[in-house]
Order: sequence, then C-alpha cells, then structure tokens
Amino acid sequence: MKYLITLAVIVMSITTQAGTPGNAAIPEKFKAIDLKNFDTSANPRNDFYQYVNGNWLKNNPVPASESSWGSFNELREKNIKNLHIVLDEAAKDLKAPQGTNKQKIGDFYRSGMDSVKRNADGAAPLKDVFDRVAGIKNLEDFMTVNAYLHSVGVRSLFHFHVGQDDKISTEMITNFNQGGLGLPDRDYYLNDDDASKTIQNEYMSHLTLMFVLLGDQKQACIDNAATIVRIETELAKASRKRVELRDPELNYNKKSIAELKALMPNINWDNFFRNTGMNGLSSVIVGQPDFFTKVNEMLTSVSIADWKTYLRWNIINTFAGELSDAFVKQDFHFYETVLNGTKEMKPLWKRCLGATDGAMGEALGQLYVEKFFTAESKKRVNTMVENLIAAYKERINKLDWMSAETKIKAIEKLNIVMKKLAYPDKWRDYSSLDIRKDSYVQNVMRTHTFEFNRNIGKLGKPVNRAEWEMSPPTVNAYYNPSMNEIVFPAGIMQTPFFNAEADDAVNYGCMGAVIGHELTHGFDDQGSQFDANGNLKNWWTDDDKSKFKAKTEVLQKQFDAFVAIDDVHVNGKLTLGENIADLGGLTIAYYAYQKACKDGTAKNEKIDGFTGEQRFFISWTQGWRTNMRPEALKKLVKTNPHSPGNFRVIGPLSNMPEFFQAFGIKQGDKMFRPETERAIIW
Repeated sequence: MKYLITLAVIVMSITTQAGTPGNAAIPEKFKAIDLKNFDTSANPRNDFYQYVNGNWLKNNPVPASESSWGSFNELREKNIKNLHIVLDEAAKDLKAPQGTNKQKIGDFYRSGMDSVKRNADGAAPLKDVFDRVAGIKNLEDFMTVNAYLHSVGVRSLFHFHVGQDDKISTEMITNFNQGGLGLPDRDYYLNDDDASKTIQNEYMSHLTLMFVLLGDQKQACIDNAATIVRIETELAKASRKRVELRDPELNYNKKSIAELKALMPNINWDNFFRNTGMNGLSSVIVGQPDFFTKVNEMLTSVSIADWKTYLRWNIINTFAGELSDAFVKQDFHFYETVLNGTKEMKPLWKRCLGATDGAMGEALGQLYVEKFFTAESKKRVNTMVENLIAAYKERINKLDWMSAETKIKAIEKLNIVMKKLAYPDKWRDYSSLDIRKDSYVQNVMRTHTFEFNRNIGKLGKPVNRAEWEMSPPTVNAYYNPSMNEIVFPAGIMQTPFFNAEADDAVNYGCMGAVIGHELTHGFDDQGSQFDANGNLKNWWTDDDKSKFKAKTEVLQKQFDAFVAIDDVHVNGKLTLGENIADLGGLTIAYYAYQKACKDGTAKNEKIDGFTGEQRFFISWTQGWRTNMRPEALKKLVKTNPHSPGNFRVIGPLSNMPEFFQAFGIKQGDKMFRPETERAIIW
C-alpha cells in the first residue's frame, strides 16, 4: 500500500494601516499581505482566521464550476492559464513530428476538444471492451476480462499496483488492496442517516440513468442498478474504514503465492498473473485479507450475469467523462453536483487540460517549466529547505521527551531525506505511448495502458529513486515515507506560497511552513513508523514511542472537538497525520525564520504595521483561506485526511505560545489554549 502524504485535495490592538510612519512599505503590486482581505471588525484574539481572511471570504464566493475556492484554487487558475497557452501551441502545430511529445500532447488535447465527434460516437468507441464482457461465460472468463480491464484503467473489484515493499524498501512488490466501490467510501453504503439515504437514492437513480444511456430497456436498467448496489454494499461491508487504512502495520500482510491461492482459491492466479504481465512472483502484499476473503466468496455466490452487469458499470463509470455530452452531464450531476454541490461544469478546455496533465504530466510539464519557471525560485526554495532541516535538528536536540538514542536516529533520517524541487532531473520517456486522432476515449485508454505497463514493468528492477509522483505544474507537495523524500513541484513555488518579491517573514510563514509540513510527515503518526531508509521498522525506544503517542492523542482530541458544519465533527484520527504535519511544520518554520534572522540571511522587518513575527502567522493563515460548499465540506470530513482550512489555522496556532506572544493572546481569549491542554510535539 502506497503511503504518499500530500499537503492538500487550508490580541492586543494592532495597527493595520498601510505605510505606518517609520515602517517599511512594499509597493502595491508586490504586496504579499493585502489589508483589504482583512475583517478588522473581527477580534484576532478570538478568531484569527476570520480576522485575516474575512473580507476575502466574503468577496470570493465559490464559483459555480467549483466545489470549493481558496488560495490553492487561485494559484491553480494561474497555472491553468499558462498550461492553456502551452496546449494551444501544441494543438495548433499540425506538423509536429510523429512520435514526439508535442504531437502526442496536441493530438490528445484536440481529440478531447472535438465535441462534435464525441457526440456522434457516443459509447461506440468502447464496443470492443463491452464485447469482451458480453462474451464472459464462466468465472475464468470473468477474471480474464477483469485483468484486461485493469490494464485499460478500469479498476474493478479490487486494486493492485507494483510499489516498494514497505519493509524492504529496496525491492518492488505487487500490492493488492480493497476497492470496487462506485461511492467515495464504505460508509456511504452502510450509514442510515437521512443525508446518507438521500445519496443512496440519488446513486440508484444515477446508475439507472447510466444504463439507459447505454441503451438497456427501462426495467433492465432498474434491475441493473439494484444489482450494482447489492454487490457494492457487500464489498463495502468487508472494507476497512479510512482510519484503519492509515495503519501501515495493519495493512502489511505479506503472503507467498501459495498463501494467496489458499486465501482466494476461486481465482486462477497463474492465469491472472499471466494476463497482467506479472510473471515470476514469489510473494505479494495483501492489504486487507478479510476483504479478499469476502471477494473470494462472492465470486461464486454472485451469478456470472450479475458480474457482467457489474463490469459494464465499472467501464462506463471509468470513461463517462470522455464520452458524449449525455454521459458527461449525468456523470457530473451525480459525482459533482450531488456529492460536492458543484453547480456548473468546467468548460471543455479546462477538462481536457486536466486530463492531458493526468495522462502525460511530465511531457506537458517539460514544456511548462521551459516557458514559465525560473531557476531563481528553485534556488531560494532549496535554501529554505536547508534552513528548515537545520532548525529541525536543533529542535530535536532540545526535546525534553525524547531519549538521546532516538534523537540520533531522528536526525539520521533528516540527514538523508531526499529533496526534489520543481521538476525531475530526467524526464519520463513516453516513446512507447501511442496517441492517435481516432477517438478521445481510446486515447485515454492508451494512456492508462501505458501507465499500467510502466508500473508492472517495475517488477524485478531496482527502485527508481528519481521518479516523481506529481507533475511539475501541480499545486501541491508530498512526502513519501518509503523513499524518505520531500517533493515540491514547480506549480507550488509561486505566490501566495512563495513570493520572490515578498519579505522573508511571509515566505517562511507560507512556503517555509509547507516545507516543514512535508518534513514533519516523516515524523507524524504514519511516517514515524518508517526508518531513515524507508523501511516500515520501529526505530523508537518503547518509552519514547509511548510519550509520542500521548502527545499526538492530545492533538487528536482537539480536532475531534471542532465542528465543521451542522453537527458534523472533524475526525481527529483520520486527520491526525496532517494535523501533526501542520503543527510541526509551522513550528519548525517559525524557528527557521528566527534562526535566519539571527544569522543575517533573513530580515525581521516591520511592514504595514505588522512585525515580522506577526506577518509570519498572517502568511500561514491566508494560505488556508477557503470557501466550501456544504456538500463538499461534509464529504471532506468523511473521506479526507486533511482538516477544513479554518481548523488548519486555528488548530496549530492555538498550540503555539509564539503566536500568543506575537498577537498578545491571553487567557480568556478564544484563540488561547491553556498550557496543560496544548499539543507540543516537534
């Protein structure tokens, strides 16, 4: 199971007038903190998030085409406009040499933009795939077709991929994990509250209408929908909850091929491995054995006719967004409007742009960085990374709860963490990817097959430590515990997260805290279970581990108490890793900024009436400003390991005495948390 941990899917009376006499001022066009975004009627000592972001939140409602809107969205929009320029140039170049990245990007994008052909084709380009399903006669046929479907991007019944062995990080191994659901999570099937029942009914309607679009008779469509819900509900009952999926040890179950066959005797595994190209396996990792035991039972208890219906649904659910308008609109209605509250579909060019980035991210990214990224940003962010690591080491050495023995191993882990900034040193080779002018959905299938073969091809080969899991234009970052690496794509190295024209306090408060966030993922409740070399291995003394757990439980309880909407609370266990990373990242960034000011590599300036420390915390706070639709917020709390943006601000700040000092927060203020109730970890 891959544990890729991403960033993001946010007093005393203070002078707030720009250009206060005696203070430095920043030219308007370079102003990283815009006072017009503040709600000065709010008391920063009671709700710092509202104080910093209140006017921005009021003036930036969620656009009709979005389910949420915040700083990440603003930057993504800027990147999308730049990527649009790159794509338009590629699409207009009809003479690009065959087989070049430019030809492939251009043809892929053009095929997606050809709505006339897509509407004329309907689901016809998928005929061969549906014919394979129609030809299934027995269980052996079913698993053969299922293997094929995985190779073209249809992840039916369960998931599998080739990745690092969590306990032998130098080796690649096949991982099997639970899956097969059309709804976002098991609880959508199993909860019986009114909101869940509404979604369940909407899902049944959606399933029925999708089969109508496939041309089935009305009663058959209704029966098909009932079949899908029955099968998926059984899979949901056997699925682990999201909190359980965050436990690396629980989800590491290594089995020999003989043991796998004993666990699931109803599958001809020799044929399955041959059909997927996974030859010569001696062992695999089964993430959730109980789920696969249930699948094994269902393979014979569910009729072949019902399995064929299930596969037809998985095919159309996977590719609905690449077909005619009727499929696209119905797919959008359920997955965006019903589940996320989104009112309008994004324009076609944005949808095709996102698909191109997902299909050929490094090919598109190479053109993107050549045109829009400057090496100076990479250089300055690298300096910040080094400063953050140095500050982290100092903080670890001063910890009063960690033994000297464990401190040595923690610093060893920091010493060898791999840093990947902006874009890969070696770009991905797309020479074997075939992109044609015939059909958009078939092009999408070819990109899935390319990625499937690329992934399966890792078996028996050394771990590629140069590989990236995000494309360069992505506005995000991640930590990979198996690699012990932090990765910051070019897309996030821009305003508001990094501003080359801003003062040091602003950059440390946002980009510095982002860097610290990813570093801290190496020491959160999941990452702390992996050693310096990326192996799932305990490197703590028992006493240190017990103290660490007690400290993280304090943070968990704090977030359990936050109410996101109505009576829906944040799940402190589900979000624990991200909350640890936010608190640790902000703390380390603060001390890295202080350290840089002391050694003269950064300035502590008073600007617009705010001290450097104040601007540091303001910068962090404005980075998480977010408006969300109620439906999207409820879905986030149920399924996402990240807390809502306002709590990503209030939570960490309420644990930091440095914040209290900067803004005069005292006992009795709502932002104040008594010392005995604070979570102080890193």
